[in-house]
Amino acid sequence: MNGLSRWLDDRLGVSAMRAFLAHKLVPRHNAIWYYLGGVTLFLYAIQVATGVLLLLYYRPTPDAAFESVRTIVAHVPFGWLIRSVHAWAANLMIGTAFAHMFSVFFLKAYRPPREATWLTGAVLLGLTLGFGFSGYLLPWNELAFFATKVGTDIVGAVPVAGHAIRFVLRGGEDVTGATLTRFFGVHVALLPLVTTLVLLGHLALVQLHGMSEEIGHDPRATGHRPFWPDFVLREMLVWLGVLAVLIGLATLLPWEIGHKADTFASAPAGIRPEWYFTFMSQTLKYLPPSILGAEGEQVGILAFGLVFLALVLVPFLDRRAARGERSPVVTVAGAALLCFMAVMMALAYLKPY
Repeated sequence: MNGLSRWLDDRLGVSAMRAFLAHKLVPRHNAIWYYLGGVTLFLYAIQVATGVLLLLYYRPTPDAAFESVRTIVAHVPFGWLIRSVHAWAANLMIGTAFAHMFSVFFLKAYRPPREATWLTGAVLLGLTLGFGFSGYLLPWNELAFFATKVGTDIVGAVPVAGHAIRFVLRGGEDVTGATLTRFFGVHVALLPLVTTLVLLGHLALVQLHGMSEEIGHDPRATGHRPFWPDFVLREMLVWLGVLAVLIGLATLLPWEIGHKADTFASAPAGIRPEWYFTFMSQTLKYLPPSILGAEGEQVGILAFGLVFLALVLVPFLDRRAARGERSPVVTVAGAALLCFMAVMMALAYLKPY
């Protein structure tokens, strides 16, 4: 064992890595907000593992997609559990990604020198939404089919380039088998590759700059704790709790298969995109057909784009946070955005028509 240890140390630098972990310190915070990034990473790892298992049986064609999912659920040993874990983990991952972003926003953890960390995090949030959007269609059931039509219609409302983007996403004018094939390729090949690269950069930046101290917090009052093993063990304890919740949801509330999509059928009443896009679709419903001579939907999409751009550029816009001061205007704006999203999502489910 000593010889194997020396061999690994000479080639992998294990002792240097161990020394780095032994001296790395993190702020002594007990708030759950500081663990959300790790939880999102944990759920992403579960997505990769369960996705690989599902890929062994899934067939991405309009004729076989739904039947292959039904085979996974009904005939593959524990296939129902793997699929349900994959579906629930996807939704929990998107939820924790949003929670992580807003926690970083309200704690002003984007201030210098962590602007690049915030930018890569914003890209990761967009990629996470891309995973949810592309993976939702793959079971090829009725709900996913028409929800994808609604989602791509929203994309089509983007000014100037909307129609072209929708055409590329669908592989034509309508949601067809070409759409399924494109979404499958994006979901299992393109997005994992890009996400892994951006994620490695994001983690490298987190390690380089460390965890941010809250504005007004005096680290001398509470001190720091070692990253290894103190913080890592606490993080893993949170992971165990998340895993217990995930297994409980997958077992007690298994993800439904639904009915096979019929491309010639009319859309069921109250159809809507997945919950993380409902605030957009519900807002567009309330807009008038024309606003200042432009289409209402296009104005709405442009407004959402500008808000997201401001959110991405907030490290460069919030000059008070850059000086280590609290910025109540930015905080109130973020709280208003969060409340608006919550209200629109609630209305989408309370008033679906």
